[in-house]
Amino acid sequence: MAQTDGQVMTGAQALVESLERMGVDVAFGIPGGAILPAYDPLFDSSIRHILVRHEQGAGHAAEGYAMSSGRVGVCIATSGPGATNLVTPIANAYMDSTPLVAITGQVNSHAIGTDAFQEADIRGITMPITKHSYLVKDVEGIPLAVKEAFHLAATGRPGPVLVDIAKDALVKTAPFVWPEEMDLPGYRPTLKPHARQVRAAAKMIAESKRPVLYVGGGVTLAKAAPELAELVERTRIPVVTTLMARGQLPDSHELNMGMPGMHGTVAAVGALQKADLLIALGTRFDDRVTGKLDSFAPHAKVIHADVDPAEIGKNKAVDIPIVGDVKETLKQLNKAMEDLDAPDAEAWRRQLGIMKARYQPRWEEAPDGRLSPQEVIQRIGQLSPEDSIYVSGVGQHQMWAAHFLPHERPNSWLNSGGAGTMGFCVPATMGAKVANPDSTVWGIDGDGCFQMTNQELVTCAINNIPIKIAIINNNVLGMVRQWQSLFYEGRYSNTDLKTESLPDFPKLAEAMGCVGLRATNEVEMDAAIQQALEINDRPVVVEFVVHKDAMVWPMVPAGVSNDEIRVARDMAPEWEEEEL
Repeated sequence: MAQTDGQVMTGAQALVESLERMGVDVAFGIPGGAILPAYDPLFDSSIRHILVRHEQGAGHAAEGYAMSSGRVGVCIATSGPGATNLVTPIANAYMDSTPLVAITGQVNSHAIGTDAFQEADIRGITMPITKHSYLVKDVEGIPLAVKEAFHLAATGRPGPVLVDIAKDALVKTAPFVWPEEMDLPGYRPTLKPHARQVRAAAKMIAESKRPVLYVGGGVTLAKAAPELAELVERTRIPVVTTLMARGQLPDSHELNMGMPGMHGTVAAVGALQKADLLIALGTRFDDRVTGKLDSFAPHAKVIHADVDPAEIGKNKAVDIPIVGDVKETLKQLNKAMEDLDAPDAEAWRRQLGIMKARYQPRWEEAPDGRLSPQEVIQRIGQLSPEDSIYVSGVGQHQMWAAHFLPHERPNSWLNSGGAGTMGFCVPATMGAKVANPDSTVWGIDGDGCFQMTNQELVTCAINNIPIKIAIINNNVLGMVRQWQSLFYEGRYSNTDLKTESLPDFPKLAEAMGCVGLRATNEVEMDAAIQQALEINDRPVVVEFVVHKDAMVWPMVPAGVSNDEIRVARDMAPEWEEEEL
């Protein structure tokens, strides 16, 4: 495209040209007055624009695209309410470090600050939830802003970047000049870890007796699963994978203790609590993992490796900090371990293995022959192809999916972790399918979450995006009801959705151009899953009617020590000192 350098373009043409130069192949959005000039050159562009039904859907779809492909996701909206509808997915992307560029139109530059029609200070609104925000008022500034935005979104700790462009900047003309260099004062992510720190970490690992690899979403973002596997095989250290890192080490691996945290496995929570060394990789010591912080991993020294220095020591004191890209850190750590013995941890592995076998996640059979939600989710994983991608909403079904789906491959599990955004599932599933058209992509959603963003099924039907959505319908806001059961004496205030009668999910799906199915027992369950897997020319929605009293176990109540973990309502695991 070099022939366009120096060519006079409108700002809108410069924007589209810049997006093409950044390799954008798809964008999700909705036009409106302020962004409308950009949609004219987009009409002739190589970029596939997917017209969503709500801007929140555009943002979550861009996230699903980014999380499953590793590329920067792009969403587009107009000014005012169009832009503010992107706030939730931008915040979601910020919490989960998802590379996202949000492009919004703004009112004419001379009208900014006058409360003009459809004006909103979206730059100010999103400042706390973006890596950086641009307000572009001059046509000449568009190419540089776009190039910098993509660089910022994808490098260091990934995250969302906003580019807000005044309408007059989109309409005016100027010679197109593609910036060869960028000057970003103060932005110099440290990618290569300090060799001395890595050597010190290797020595500490070799001397430990009860080490644990505490693996977070940073390993996912860094595509560091091969290096993690090499370290595990070299050292034979047990591993826990957080919600955002499921699949980075296969669940079938004997040393994978599962997911830690509030709804983590007993083996994973116990491993962290009883460890003498935590090797924390790309994780932020989130409160959902640590529980009451001053009682978290009380006997452990801490090695913390992360590309973001602000995370190191933020929540938990660290003995050896390592700032750098996790993939590069693991490469150097593997090399450093070549000259050292693996830790003498056979007894530790055996003890954790006992806890893993004794307290595998399980469920009680549903009453009256009804479906158990855990069984439904497990069966979807068993019947679907090995290369399937799974996207979840937020709530009980999310935790069940984290435990009972086959997490065997990296980047095949997408969900909203830090923000916990209900409504994430359907549009994110759409984005993941766009990025992976040849893979089976399942969305595991709840009846509450589904009703927030299900309109994007229309987008999928019109644009030939054949996703599969499983609605785990327990007729209630399940996670909130679980808390009401446990902590509010069963006072179920405003958690009954009454979805056994309204809406009729299969009919709603059919009305939106999808195939709608329903299953109420095990025979219907298998048949519905198989039928959904055989339909690949349009979206499929399967409603699984399950009982509403199923709970997520294990559970650590909020604000208490992880030592207070429960495997059932009144049952704690047996912590035996000779075992742990």
